[in-house]
Amino acid sequence: MSLPKYKELENLESISKIEEEIYILQKILFDLRMKKATQKDVKSHLFMHTKRRIAQLNLKKTTLLNVN
Repeated sequence: MSLPKYKELENLESISKIEEEIYILQKILFDLRMKKATQKDVKSHLFMHTKRRIAQLNLKKTTLLNVN
């Protein structure tokens, strides 16, 4: 599984869609942390992938705010 690419975010043009996606990813990240805390089987690379995607979405949101 490769890391998520920034170019994949080209279809997200509204800030509300970006914020919705960030919320979903933060929930996924929380669930991953809960699984890790309860000693369940967790794929550790998913932490990095999720955090990276959240950072990319925040960057996209910031650039959209600065352009408008």
